[in-house]
Amino acid sequence: MKVITGVGGWPAEIGEQARAAEAQGFDTITCGELSHDSMLTMTVAATATERVGLQTSVTIAFPRSPMVLAMEAWDIQHLSKGRFVLGLGSQVKGHNERRFGGTWSPPAPRMREYIRMMHEVWDSWQDGKRPEFLGRHYTYTLMTPNFNPGPIDFPRPQVGLAMVGPGMARVAGDVADVVMPHGGIMSDKYMREVLLPAVREGLVRSGRNWSDLEIAESGYLVVGDDDSEIERKIDGMRRALSFYGSTRTYHKVLALHGLEDLGMKLHALSLQGKWQEMHDTVKPDHILELADTCTWDQLSEFLATRREYATRTGLGIRRETAGQQERANEVLKRVQAVDNPGVPRGLEI
Repeated sequence: MKVITGVGGWPAEIGEQARAAEAQGFDTITCGELSHDSMLTMTVAATATERVGLQTSVTIAFPRSPMVLAMEAWDIQHLSKGRFVLGLGSQVKGHNERRFGGTWSPPAPRMREYIRMMHEVWDSWQDGKRPEFLGRHYTYTLMTPNFNPGPIDFPRPQVGLAMVGPGMARVAGDVADVVMPHGGIMSDKYMREVLLPAVREGLVRSGRNWSDLEIAESGYLVVGDDDSEIERKIDGMRRALSFYGSTRTYHKVLALHGLEDLGMKLHALSLQGKWQEMHDTVKPDHILELADTCTWDQLSEFLATRREYATRTGLGIRRETAGQQERANEVLKRVQAVDNPGVPRGLEI
């Protein structure tokens, strides 16, 4: 199993973080895109490392054209010698329109076109294929020598796709390489009953199989050394759930667990700017309804038996002291040794 850790912050800080993650033995480093540009972050990380995989998690797609992002991803893939995964996300309507100053349309069909156009761009650069992509949202029919960077000695960048709903999950099964369930609010029940069946639909539609995808482990998972630490971490998750649960996009996860009223209350409080009251509204029992728990010693077995579909996972374990570093290295190696089939139980093709 590939084990992932994150980097982030100002570009000047990224190189040191990336080198440390590579030295610690992680397989992939990821970055978000909140207050800093994800593509620039991965460019810096690529120049600072030699082995570790690089993945954006996520790059917001719609404010950029597919051509612009295809060009950036091509350059990073060349710079990193084939280590780059472009993880895409759609963001929600309000941010696309009011923060990015862009446009909004149904995101799943638009994202399918977006990824297909990037594939067409890369094929035209790598193989000289004539550009003939005509979609409802995007068109690619022109490429002249002055604007063609030409082929590279590496496979085209893989594309990961973040998702919350079944529509985007079907798109991932259809055209993506890495399935990236939204980690901010997710449960194993929602993964198995909603997202993974939709991914399967996309795979079948495109004539692909589970072996054509990597799937990131998801579903709230609280890991600690003992029950006391797990309880503290559960309490610490209340603020994150209050944030994500206030957005109606994520209410479908809460609804599956009978927590619709919690989502509506959080949404109403967010409109009033009552952030502390939102936190107080989320109780530990709400977290426990959504989350699984285990100890660090149990983690590798848990991933093998309860996350059999996953071939990638994050690992956030403390490394402040020499003892913690030794323990973290042991856990990392055990998790990397997990050899999951990558096929969800009951959803074989």
